[in-house]
Amino acid sequence: MQKTPVKKSIKTLDFNCDLAQGYGVYKNTSEYDFLDYVSSVNISCGFHAGDPQTIKKALLTAKEKNIVIGAHIGFADIQGFGYRAMDLSDDELEALVIYQVGAIMSFAKAYNLEIEHVRPHGAMYKRAAEDFRFATVIARSIQKCSQWLTYCGLSGEIIEKIADYIKIPVCEEIIIDKQYTQDLAIEYNLPDITDTETCIKRLQTILHTSQVNNSSDGLTIANIDSIHFSNKHSNSLEIIQRANSLIKPEPVRYGRVKASGWVD
Repeated sequence: MQKTPVKKSIKTLDFNCDLAQGYGVYKNTSEYDFLDYVSSVNISCGFHAGDPQTIKKALLTAKEKNIVIGAHIGFADIQGFGYRAMDLSDDELEALVIYQVGAIMSFAKAYNLEIEHVRPHGAMYKRAAEDFRFATVIARSIQKCSQWLTYCGLSGEIIEKIADYIKIPVCEEIIIDKQYTQDLAIEYNLPDITDTETCIKRLQTILHTSQVNNSSDGLTIANIDSIHFSNKHSNSLEIIQRANSLIKPEPVRYGRVKASGWVD
């Protein structure tokens, strides 16, 4: 059954960011500055970004920081960094997903690590938030890799239907610097929100009311498990540092683990 968003305060929340976004001589060293402020990371799998050495460093650094690890899957488009859409058959999409998730799972296992979630990137993320059939193929492909993996994507009707239809754990996220319609679709034709105070006020609203500011100057109630932070703006680090002063992030469903008595 689809979850109905309820206006309420949020007590626990995951913060996630992307990692291993470099490739070859193209490095992104600033992404590691975020690791003291997030509770989970999405590690690129080598298709839109990431190479073996970059992925290895990302895995070992996340292990050192004790951060939940996920696979960041995307279209095979390093030149366009995964932002160009590709028209694939269901079989082609399934193979693309399994190849990438399987690579990160095996890489992680070599260092006694496990990945816990899968998050699409760029054009794949956009279509998965708009196209139920496309998202269904992704979810089923993730399940073929492991029944325990969580599918992470944009909060809203499609991911909630996926959770019910495919019976897969999901993580509903909001990207803090994106603008949204009243229906929680990302306004890709509008610029990112780069002002620190505006982003922090948005997060405060989310924490107090489970509502997201929309482009119609209103608020939309949402089910939110995680907030995604990018590092592409000059003040991105400041934003996530300020966010940490509002709430200390915890991995998705970690609160349930604590309640069970498995951890202190």
